[in-house]
Amino acid sequence: MPYDRNNVFARILRGELPCTKVYESPHVLAFRDINPQAPTHIVVIPKGEYVSADDFSANATDAELAAFMRAIGQIAHQEGVADGGYRILANHGAAAHQEVPHFHLHLFGGRDLGPMLRGPR
Repeated sequence: MPYDRNNVFARILRGELPCTKVYESPHVLAFRDINPQAPTHIVVIPKGEYVSADDFSANATDAELAAFMRAIGQIAHQEGVADGGYRILANHGAAAHQEVPHFHLHLFGGRDLGPMLRGPR
């Protein structure tokens, strides 16, 4: 799937839509989710045009990959969830309900997050 330059995260990166920024580096932007599912719910995105985790892992530079992974830990510490525990989640494709076609992950914390997945439906 080609990258859609009008997706909501691309528009946030261009400054066309607001966000509540919590972290920024040359390669990464992180902001509070507008519909939080936990007391701490941060969206972490690379600044490059990557559709999915597949795309990012295959095509990002080493600097982008390292910056993204380092950002996760820095944000968890900054938000005060590193010691108590947090979850990171990235959805890929329709079956996982990826809503925005720009690679991103969610960082959740601030409460007991329960089991990873519920049983079959």
